[in-house]
Amino acid sequence: MSAAAPAAPVTCPTCDDEADRLDAGRLADLRLPPELSAAAPAPRRDAVRLLVGRQGSGEVSRHGFRELPGLLRAGDVLVVNTSQTLPAALDGWIDGGGAPVVVHFSTRRDDGRWVVELRSPDGRGTTVRRPGGPAGAQVRLEGGGRLVLEHPLDPAADRLWVASVRVPDLVRHLRRHGRPIRYGYTARDQPLSAHQTVFGTPSADGRGSAEMPSAGRPFTAPLVTALVSRGVQIAPIELHTGVASAEAHEPPYPEPYTVPAGTAWQVNAARAAGGRVVAVGTTAVRALESAADGRGRVRAAHGWTDLVITPERGVRAVDGLLTGLHEPQASHLLMLRALSGDGLLARVYAEALRGRFRWHEFGDVNLLLP
Repeated sequence: MSAAAPAAPVTCPTCDDEADRLDAGRLADLRLPPELSAAAPAPRRDAVRLLVGRQGSGEVSRHGFRELPGLLRAGDVLVVNTSQTLPAALDGWIDGGGAPVVVHFSTRRDDGRWVVELRSPDGRGTTVRRPGGPAGAQVRLEGGGRLVLEHPLDPAADRLWVASVRVPDLVRHLRRHGRPIRYGYTARDQPLSAHQTVFGTPSADGRGSAEMPSAGRPFTAPLVTALVSRGVQIAPIELHTGVASAEAHEPPYPEPYTVPAGTAWQVNAARAAGGRVVAVGTTAVRALESAADGRGRVRAAHGWTDLVITPERGVRAVDGLLTGLHEPQASHLLMLRALSGDGLLARVYAEALRGRFRWHEFGDVNLLLP
């Protein structure tokens, strides 16, 4: 195996046992050891480790992320999500009692209303899930203004609600009074800059992502330069991600996306010339596959997608994927299985456990190649 970037040793008594379970092909039975959750960013963005799985040969190898240019070749296209992360968590208080809540602003709809999740502060700087609703409840917001819960986004669930927001410019309000969404496995709040990627650019309509498109986080400007110097192309898409389902692992709901005409042309031309299309993150896969026809030809597209990639559906426009390490119950694993097959994915995750690779948005990354 190639030399991996150095990492602080992790004591994990159960990691090897879990890896043995994966060797037996039981990916669905994986229990993620909490010691492997990345509690904070690496000192340098590109100091994370990279685990590469190759279809066909089934080879799995360890690398440092800075080795990425040597793992790709001239004519390949990296498709990246340019959505910027919003400081989408805002403190609030429910009218009629003043119970404190943290509002996670997920997605702005075309009619101006927002999809939101209300969570309870846990006293440690993070939040826990709370029952949703009720309809008509009003929440006073930090810095002024309020929101009114109207109805659940999904009638069969109560986590996400459609709400009208009585703030003149909510995105500007969030930038003044909000903070990045944080989950319980992290050690402390991080500045918004830690949740942005080198590819993030302001959206023309003011939208952004509730959570970072984290597969792009390890990239730096020098690394992008090295990739381009090697003949690897960079093609942008935009998909504004909503809040994750950290406890329930629900599939994604409709999110706005754009595939520019130039990206469609790059992807189609590369594949016609024998190049590989490697998506940086599951959001890039969803955008490209939403814009592809049955033969895998990509067209310019703009709209909303709730596409879930499964092994049964397969992928049509994407050859490889650079992504983080996902929890076993996450719907993203269906997409990874569609790209790599169960056998290779189990070997990759077994190696991640044995190598004490780190999970979640500040963790290590996984490259699946054809």
